Amino acid sequence: MWDNGCVLHRADHADAAVRQPARNALKTVATLMLLLVALPVNLALTAVAFLRGLVFRSPRQTSPDRKTVLISGGKMTKSLQLARSFHGAGHRVILIESRKYRLTGHRFSRAVDRFFTVPSPQASDYIDALVQIVRREGVDVYVPVCSPVASYYDARSKLALSPFCQVLSCDAELVQQLDDKNEFAALASSLGLSVPDSRRITTPEQVANFDFEAADRPYVLKSVPYDPVQRLDLTELPRSTPQATADFVGTKSISEATPWIMQAFIPGVEYCTHSTVRNGNIQLHCCCRSSAFQLNYEMVDHPEIEAWVTAFVGALELTGQVSFDFIQAPDGIVYAIECNPRTHSAITMFYNHPGVADAYLNDGVATIRPLDSSRPTYWMYHELWGLLTQPRTMASRLTTIARGKDAIFDWSDPLPFLMQHHLQIPWLLIQNLRGVNEWARIDFNIGKLVEPGGD
Repeated sequence: MWDNGCVLHRADHADAAVRQPARNALKTVATLMLLLVALPVNLALTAVAFLRGLVFRSPRQTSPDRKTVLISGGKMTKSLQLARSFHGAGHRVILIESRKYRLTGHRFSRAVDRFFTVPSPQASDYIDALVQIVRREGVDVYVPVCSPVASYYDARSKLALSPFCQVLSCDAELVQQLDDKNEFAALASSLGLSVPDSRRITTPEQVANFDFEAADRPYVLKSVPYDPVQRLDLTELPRSTPQATADFVGTKSISEATPWIMQAFIPGVEYCTHSTVRNGNIQLHCCCRSSAFQLNYEMVDHPEIEAWVTAFVGALELTGQVSFDFIQAPDGIVYAIECNPRTHSAITMFYNHPGVADAYLNDGVATIRPLDSSRPTYWMYHELWGLLTQPRTMASRLTTIARGKDAIFDWSDPLPFLMQHHLQIPWLLIQNLRGVNEWARIDFNIGKLVEPGGD
């Protein structure tokens, strides 16, 4: 009886193992078909934009202090936005990306003068490849626009690149510290800044044995190493019973090598920020309402949050790009729940600001914020997918589209919008189909499929 049950159990797992790749392949093919349906409309829009450009094309700006700027992370919208900002100010832009994303639609932007593929950031020859590009192209400034996985490696390149160009990044050791949610919380607390109670977790037993009854708040678990799928799970602990809590924690890959943090859950309103900082001075800053899966950005003036960021970057005399996630509790106190030492996609709100390049390249610039005329940014294909899958959200999504601006599309630079959705993403889907790898969703913002263990 027991043996027969084991056989059936193994058979169920085998059937599931067969069904999952089939379901994934079906989802991938269906998505490719939907993109194909949208292609004629995108082609027509691109054609209209080109014709419009023949009539309204403005001459390229020239800068008396023209620099060559190297930008990484070419697949992501925030890289495209910075490329356009530097190009619009008269600078020369070089864009780079790893070979996996070599067909990024952003390489076709008129703001990009040269595009190169480089090894993955973890590769031993990554920094050598950056040095070669910097020296050959006469790069003056390197602006890393990196994924969470690449942050540390891009920061490591600073030592090798500094003899040849400026690098707008924190040092590697500090990036590592800021990226570690527990170490960041300890650092901010040591500066007298408000953060939730955080505890480093390296075994499931630490959670199972924790005295939740003595705590005045529930907790959530977060992976310290970046996890594109698990980061969306904010299940509150404890669960209904100690066994339910232990079972939940048992589903997480917690170990000394892959630590997690257990962080007090603060109810309230979520915000995210981006700040570009030189020598501890904020030169560019924006703040938005936030959520776990953020794809809409609208500037919110929040003096308490900006004061928190000002105190933090000033105390550490940071140079680089830093983003924070905040919760404002009902009593008005703002708590920083994590720091991401890299560019935030909220930078897209600066699409019409003429001062971005100056804020990035020069010292002593007064803090700039999105212009009052800046419309909220969104991603059209994300909104269209929401209309298809969540028809009850139609009114709010149509309002988003009517009020805002697509973060990729630009009338004077339409090719990235066409090529990102109908070359870059289809190519990734086809590659996924060949490997039959599971993917959770398409993130049009960062130009990739969100996959378990991905970047």
